[in-house]
Amino acid sequence: MATLYIDNQPHEVNSGHNLLEACLSLGLDLPYFCWHPAMGSVGACRQCAIKVYKDENDKKGRLIMSCMEPVTNNQRISVADTEAKEFREEVIGWLMTNHPHDCAVCDEGGSCHLQDMTVMTGHAYRKFRYKKRTHTNQDLGPFINHEMNRCIQCYRCVRFYKDYAGGKDFDVFASRNKVYFGRQEDGVLESEFSGNLAEVCPTGVFTDKTLKQHYTRKWDLTMAPSICQHCSLGCNIIAGERYGSLRMIGNRYHGEVNGYFICDRGRFGYEFVNAPGRVRQPIMNGQVIGRKEVLQEINRLLKEAKVIGIGSPRASIQSNFALKALVGKNNFYHGVSESEHDMAELAIRILKEGPVRTPSLKEVESCDAVFILGEDLTNSSPMLALAVRQAARVQPMNEVAKANIPEWNDAAVREFVQDKNGPFFSATIHDTKLDELASEKYYAAPDDIARLGFAVAHRIDSAVPDVPNYPEELKQLADRIASGLLQSENPVVISGVSSESETVMRAAANVAWALHSKKKKAGLVLTMLECNSLGLAMMGGGKLDGAFNAVLNGHADTAIIMENDLYRHGSFATVDKFLKTCKQVIVLEHTPHATLKKAHVIIPAGTFAESDGMLINNEGRAQRFFQVYESTEVIQESWRWLLNMGINAGNEHMSQWKNFEDITKAIAQEEEFLKGVDTITPPSSFRVAGQRIPREPHRYSGRTAMNANINVSEPKPPEDPDSSLSYTMEGYRGLAPSSMIPFFWSPGWNSVQSVNKYQNEIGASLKGGDPGLRLIEPEPGAVANYFSTVPEVFQPIADHFWLVWTHHIFGSEELSKRSPSVAQRMPQHPYAMINPKDAEQQKVNEGDKISFEVEKHVYVLMVKLNNTIPSGVAALPYGLEGMPSTELPGWGILKR
Repeated sequence: MATLYIDNQPHEVNSGHNLLEACLSLGLDLPYFCWHPAMGSVGACRQCAIKVYKDENDKKGRLIMSCMEPVTNNQRISVADTEAKEFREEVIGWLMTNHPHDCAVCDEGGSCHLQDMTVMTGHAYRKFRYKKRTHTNQDLGPFINHEMNRCIQCYRCVRFYKDYAGGKDFDVFASRNKVYFGRQEDGVLESEFSGNLAEVCPTGVFTDKTLKQHYTRKWDLTMAPSICQHCSLGCNIIAGERYGSLRMIGNRYHGEVNGYFICDRGRFGYEFVNAPGRVRQPIMNGQVIGRKEVLQEINRLLKEAKVIGIGSPRASIQSNFALKALVGKNNFYHGVSESEHDMAELAIRILKEGPVRTPSLKEVESCDAVFILGEDLTNSSPMLALAVRQAARVQPMNEVAKANIPEWNDAAVREFVQDKNGPFFSATIHDTKLDELASEKYYAAPDDIARLGFAVAHRIDSAVPDVPNYPEELKQLADRIASGLLQSENPVVISGVSSESETVMRAAANVAWALHSKKKKAGLVLTMLECNSLGLAMMGGGKLDGAFNAVLNGHADTAIIMENDLYRHGSFATVDKFLKTCKQVIVLEHTPHATLKKAHVIIPAGTFAESDGMLINNEGRAQRFFQVYESTEVIQESWRWLLNMGINAGNEHMSQWKNFEDITKAIAQEEEFLKGVDTITPPSSFRVAGQRIPREPHRYSGRTAMNANINVSEPKPPEDPDSSLSYTMEGYRGLAPSSMIPFFWSPGWNSVQSVNKYQNEIGASLKGGDPGLRLIEPEPGAVANYFSTVPEVFQPIADHFWLVWTHHIFGSEELSKRSPSVAQRMPQHPYAMINPKDAEQQKVNEGDKISFEVEKHVYVLMVKLNNTIPSGVAALPYGLEGMPSTELPGWGILKR
């Protein structure tokens, strides 16, 4: 810590910060543009000028840029100095020289950092009276709108896109005083993080194109804190609604999880909520019926039928628990494939019983070596891919520190480091976007990837079984990887479920445990397939095959299927037979799919935007999402439907529950692995000064006019029985508990930059601590119990392909692919990715058709050639329409 005198007032500040960070951390208002808390300083905009003095006797001082000056002990500065204030106002005047007078029609108007900083500096009138420089805008694809004339040349966009996120198709182009930020030519932005440009940009150059299609001023949105539904990482988001439809998703800062950014699937995948084909009414045998009638029918079935329940890895723990309570724990089954079920349980065992913990995304960014086994992170867990991009720079940063360059001085750091990366090792089925960072790359079938993992673990700790008859070339590769990991202090090993291989996950655990045995601060990250895969596994339940057998063997005749398309988790023939054998199929769902078409009774469930619930991410962090708005129809949360069913059926256990809070308390009491989940948010009775926390900003407008077609009198807003949030603009305007902040705003700070007012210090946790509760930590004194079964080497079979899944960030996840903007980024055709040598042997070329049989079903797919996929292996895109409904990996028989 250091003592910093600001306008003659002493303050204790972090000595590792620059002066701008120190001032903002203290809550002072100091304007800036080019600096960003995640990307550091470049000194491009000259907006953050302050006065610095030699000592207390210096009365003149000198102007400096606060973002480029480190904090030193007993330093004296002035933010309020007249010369500094006049300089800052002049800078705004320069930046405004070519900025259009279009605030009234700009998408960022009223939530614009440029507007905030202009007001903050006192700049009110423009002196420039001549013709402005103009630019031609580009079509950048379905996600981002481009309006280059609003640019103030802060360079944030290109620094994020190229330097931070690793994008290749976006840059800055300049000639004399003309500076242009965009692509070489019109075209879709290729980065999986391009949507962050809308929040990184301090003006309206880059804006959310999906919001523009149903535009609403951000202060007119009803908003709530939420959790991304599209992968297992649990990124925090803000969801905004107007006129009963979800209008936008924004990043919600979380110091341990996603920080300042989210991926494009998380930002733009929300439009499935507004899909015209959504389930919005109860339906029985093809006929729309009322809420009362459907509950009566369910009540009859529960009394007369033998009922089982099938849960979902994308439903909240409250909904899964309510279904389990309704049908009984012995009749509750996980709605996932056998492989997914076993791997999720294996992950829990590894993380609970082993000695190595799972680092958060923020902690991954600080790891100094990375070893990835079997995961294409960019497509399966994008924000983890972004985190390891930052981790690749950690070891070179040690040299930066020796050169006395502050870490926040981004321009100097990148000039010093150039293209150097730390130890980064990748073993995957085929090439990935992260390969450009890798010191060593290895492409192989899942079992061969596992063999490499076992070999590396053995070289770190000889107690791990070695791989017999390992080729010399691969021995040398294992030696180099082990050496690189051992030279680090804080390595991370990453694997997961995408490869559908337990042996790969076991190998990853062995490597992490071996590193731990050598006193390394090792981390182990295991990704899951869906947003609540780990939460479902932690609740316990039977395998999906058990549900099938219960019906096929006559032990049950009715199935309640909740928020789950079984055809994604089982073979077509088995699921088809199961559904046909059921006397009654009851489906609670919001999104149409193949299973829904076979239902006798359909019950409209709420999406995350219309629901309260909790999810547990891949690190075991339980987090709550809040209802954004109440649906005006019969749509409600799955758990609320199930609660009503249980009460109507006389279920004594469920009759004790009245709301979300009661169910959550029951979960904490009854589920061994979920204790404490009732403490992660304040109770529904929580009030501050007797007031709720408002979901709407105080500038919210049109409450009467928006419903005038129904009634000219303003309707009474609904009351939320499940949280202390209100559905109005009235309520407590101060600092809310971190888990309940519905939007970031502070006087003078109307843009997303206002998050600095909510943090303990810049880039650190939110005041009161970051939301959520970690439920999985290694047992004290846990020791490594190494896995000892080394898989056999993969052997291709003539006229067969070993079929594995490959994932796409756009198209593989079930809900986001129904968003029209995301649909434009999906692969247009299902395919089989094979090695050119196999294609030559089969006499097929790129784009030709290839046929193979899986479980007596013949599939015809387009050939896609890839030089890195091993011979004898074919990768199929997971989740795309037209793909085999079967559990992979497995053998496919080639058909001539």
